[in-house]
Amino acid sequence: MDRRLERAILDLLARRDPGSSICPSDAARAVHTGDDDGWRALMEPARRAARRLVDADEVEITQGGKPVDAARARGPLRIRRAR
Repeated sequence: MDRRLERAILDLLARRDPGSSICPSDAARAVHTGDDDGWRALMEPARRAARRLVDADEVEITQGGKPVDAARARGPLRIRRAR
């Protein structure tokens, strides 16, 4: 599941304009196979996947449009391609 979430994040970003961002929920919904709200259980795994991609210099985690420390980010966040 971890690799699927990482791939979903990168795939979703590849389909957007370079400066665009996604929410971790976009990745969770992309890999969830059911019609229910089961994607919600994938939110923390999606955030962890984003942090791993930050460590690999693939993406940035932002809040209010500004990069934040992935390890300390709390609350709503966005994911965008690394600049």
